[in-house]
Amino acid sequence: MIAERRIPLIAAPMAGGASTPELAAAVSAEGGLGFLAAGYLSADALTAQIAALRALTSEPFGVNLFVPAERRDPDLADYPARVAAAAARHGAEAGSPSWDDDNYPAKLEVVIAERIPVVSFTFGLPERSIVERLHEVGSEVVVTVTTPQEARAAADVGADMLCVQGMEAGGHRAVFNDDPALPGGGQLFGLLAAIRLIQAEVDLPIIAAGGLVHGADVAAVLAAGAVAAQLGTAFLVCDEAGAQPTQRAEIAAGQRETALTRAFSGRPARGLVNRFLADNGDAPAAYPQLNNLTKPMRGAAGKAGDAELMSLWAGQTYAQTRPLPAAELVRRLTDEARQALQQASARL
Repeated sequence: MIAERRIPLIAAPMAGGASTPELAAAVSAEGGLGFLAAGYLSADALTAQIAALRALTSEPFGVNLFVPAERRDPDLADYPARVAAAAARHGAEAGSPSWDDDNYPAKLEVVIAERIPVVSFTFGLPERSIVERLHEVGSEVVVTVTTPQEARAAADVGADMLCVQGMEAGGHRAVFNDDPALPGGGQLFGLLAAIRLIQAEVDLPIIAAGGLVHGADVAAVLAAGAVAAQLGTAFLVCDEAGAQPTQRAEIAAGQRETALTRAFSGRPARGLVNRFLADNGDAPAAYPQLNNLTKPMRGAAGKAGDAELMSLWAGQTYAQTRPLPAAELVRRLTDEARQALQQASARL
């Protein structure tokens, strides 16, 4: 399915409202592959987004699911008090630091019933029985990985493809097991290094993700052996994306550094450095508890336009993004990639 698309470009699933049916439809209609992000949605909300997307285009698309971690009760120490103090700046209270499964079982039934063309998984492995059920309804299964070890595990459960995420990527890292001792939750590989190491051990098609914003970047990962390039931050600023105005403004300004942090969600994620991120470098590895704890604070900050308390997810190359309609961006990336490949070929 993915390898057969006319243009090897994927709009990454971006949970929390950034991915929209309009964005996914525009990318798929242009010959790439658009994605809906099921993370944080209810099963009913996901069903509604699928219906909205299908009303916009008959082209294939994907849905991404978060694989829930095992339930545990981590020590949050004084973190709830810190979040409560920050939330109070905008008249909000801290959320409940509770565990949940992100409605995973119900949303699995949705994607199976809806016969979604491509279903991808992040934060862990789907069970082999789930992969088999998806195959039975004709879905292509993609597992997001960051290391060769994770890639081997994905191959073992029957994944059709791997989405290889480099450390440059914005938003949450896809590590299966978040190691509290490591800032990134696991070994950090740049995208090209990750592709090379994983290709040496696993014979599955690869989608490349992480820090790709220009057609030359797309050309580079295709030359490295990927069958498609997945771009998130590049599409985050498109007209059809659901990014908040404050985040768009900070990305357009291009003045902040990016860093990996657990401060907002309890799971390593790359975002623009702001006050809350800088002040909470010691946040515990506790997802989804911290995500639920900080949700009201982040929501209140977004409404107030306070960039210092928002999770401003963005990849390392965010300053090079271009705010365009999604279809125009796909066309421009395609032209740039073709030109880059021609130039590279002429030098050999």
